[in-house]
Amino acid sequence: MRKWLWLLLVLPLLIPGASQAESLKELTQNHGFLSGAPLSFGQMRDTSYLNLLKSSFASLTTTNEMKAYSLLDKKASQQSPDGMPRMNYMMADMMVGFARDNGIGVRGHVLVWDAYMLDWYFHEGYDESKPYADPETIARRTESYITDVITHFEEMFPGTVYCWDVVNEAVGDNASESKAGDPRHLRVKRNGGDNLFFKYMGDDYVEKSFLYARNAVEALGADIRLYYNDYNAYFQDKATAILNLARSIDNYAVDEQGQPRKLLDGIGMQGYIGGYGTQSGCLVKSHVDMIRTAIGNYAKAGYEVQITEMAVRNFDQEQAGAHAEFYASLYKMFCEVNQEEDKPLKAVSVWGLTDYPHEPKGTYVYNLNSPYGGLFTEKLEEKEAFHKVMEVLR
Repeated sequence: MRKWLWLLLVLPLLIPGASQAESLKELTQNHGFLSGAPLSFGQMRDTSYLNLLKSSFASLTTTNEMKAYSLLDKKASQQSPDGMPRMNYMMADMMVGFARDNGIGVRGHVLVWDAYMLDWYFHEGYDESKPYADPETIARRTESYITDVITHFEEMFPGTVYCWDVVNEAVGDNASESKAGDPRHLRVKRNGGDNLFFKYMGDDYVEKSFLYARNAVEALGADIRLYYNDYNAYFQDKATAILNLARSIDNYAVDEQGQPRKLLDGIGMQGYIGGYGTQSGCLVKSHVDMIRTAIGNYAKAGYEVQITEMAVRNFDQEQAGAHAEFYASLYKMFCEVNQEEDKPLKAVSVWGLTDYPHEPKGTYVYNLNSPYGGLFTEKLEEKEAFHKVMEVLR
């Protein structure tokens, strides 16, 4: 009996990663930030992946299921007696319910995003055969949508959704995507197509969206943080535009005393690091310093920060060692920026969590997350990068 008892006690130490993976979330919390991971609806059937989430992560982000194009119900919206949009929460509820049942917080992602947004939402009667509705109607629909979604998840799963990306990727990347003279560089075009929120709701759609979200949170009396989320947020020009947008948001509305209402709590920095689809530009040490600088500048402006969609790209399997060292330097920096009492970094969500070695070259997943950029293999085995991160956190 004693031999079997001893085996049960030491077995977790003999299985690679059994104890280390379980302590990841505790170790990051010791440094003041949550460890986060993505969850798709298809992964709800993957027991091994769900177990990894339970043991190692304190935050999850549903990849698509809480976005407007997933929640909006066209037929129900067309039949709504008040003309306001209606949603189908079935898939999202299952995922947020999983998080609640396992003590995992949820990043709400995302309330307003122009990419892939449903065209029918902007038409009279939600009918593409009819003209586009006027800006006042679109604003009322968007206010109703934001209020309904925030309220639904808070009332159904109190305290589980701890923050929302209110608006995603509203800052353009170059002069052709925004109006000249706009310090916010607010996106009017994406890949040549119109930003339908900008075109049919107005050039203050971002500010309005944050006002609607803040009103909803305050009405609920909930502790929900409101974020603006974007990619390349550590590059200087874009970071400057994001801060200009943040100031515009926080000067958009006033309270009863005539003072500006703080509508924005934090900046979500999508952490896609390295070349898109190519090894060139990957594992560049200066990117770590750029991210450190951006976190500091956002914090100085009064905003907390989350790294929301981190993929440390690596397209070359032979660079596994360099990839691990880069990951270690990144987490060392995360710990260092939170050494002061006022810890600006609140969460790091790893989007490229696993390798994708069999993904065909050139696909969206290949380019975005890279085939060898994970902390884990495609079989959820711990990689050298994971162990290096754990060493830093310890």
